[in-house]
Amino acid sequence: MGNATRVEIADNVLTLTLERPDKLNAYTPEMQAEMIAALDRADADDDVRAVIVTGEGRAFCAGADLSSGAATFDYGGDSEWRSEDTPIGPDGSVDFSHPSVRDGGGQLALRIFRSKKPVIGAINGVAVGVGVTMTLPMDVRIASANARFGFVFARRGITPEAASSWFLPRIVGIANALDLCFSGRIIGAEEAKGLGLVRSIHAPDDLLPAAREIARSYAEATAPVSIAMTRAMLWRMLGAAHPMEAHKLDSRAIWARGASGDAREGVESFLEKRAADFPDRVSRDMPHFSPWMDDPDWG
Repeated sequence: MGNATRVEIADNVLTLTLERPDKLNAYTPEMQAEMIAALDRADADDDVRAVIVTGEGRAFCAGADLSSGAATFDYGGDSEWRSEDTPIGPDGSVDFSHPSVRDGGGQLALRIFRSKKPVIGAINGVAVGVGVTMTLPMDVRIASANARFGFVFARRGITPEAASSWFLPRIVGIANALDLCFSGRIIGAEEAKGLGLVRSIHAPDDLLPAAREIARSYAEATAPVSIAMTRAMLWRMLGAAHPMEAHKLDSRAIWARGASGDAREGVESFLEKRAADFPDRVSRDMPHFSPWMDDPDWG
């Protein structure tokens, strides 16, 4: 795929491996671009039914690459994340709506959020900073017994990023989210599981097989378009103000899918007691049942 990641496709699963083991897979602009490209590739390939994200070596991702030193997070200064298209006006004021102000981790998190395929985080080692926040929009997180997690932002003089202020409280609850971010402490796999941050813990050699088994269970006997729509519906309804919003969305989705070839095949295969062969494909048959579908930030 590139210099920072490796992509492999086998058995209907795209495995995206962060591949800077000598740097503990620290996050860089190059890694961000390659990860987003891999997710684009997965969505466009109807043979890919799920995505697994993992790390090479003893770390999952040790957070942002700090090789720029004290300027690492100074995106208007000498950071490697600095854009030539500056948001700083002649008078020194900052245009916070400028595209170059956008947090890089957040751009990745929102791309994972928009994925049409289930995304499984197989967290093989240390995951701190953006290394843990990037996993929050993944649908399932499983961990090696060696995994460690840390929301260390306050210890670096910055704040949580990658849209984690939205995702983290929804996963672990507001009190736990605040505790993790206020303390910046490193927690082990067992505590992460107790908080609901990860689903299960595995011996290191069993981690990827477990992730592949989860991916298989999602792909086996299910309609790809139904999976893509379900993922979009459940994630987006986390922010709905009233269950009526979900009812409106559900009604549109059932209407759109009820006349599909998939729905006919699902019923017929059940009545005929045979395995279903769903004809619809995510790349061509996703119904535009919601305004998000045409919005690059939401669709």
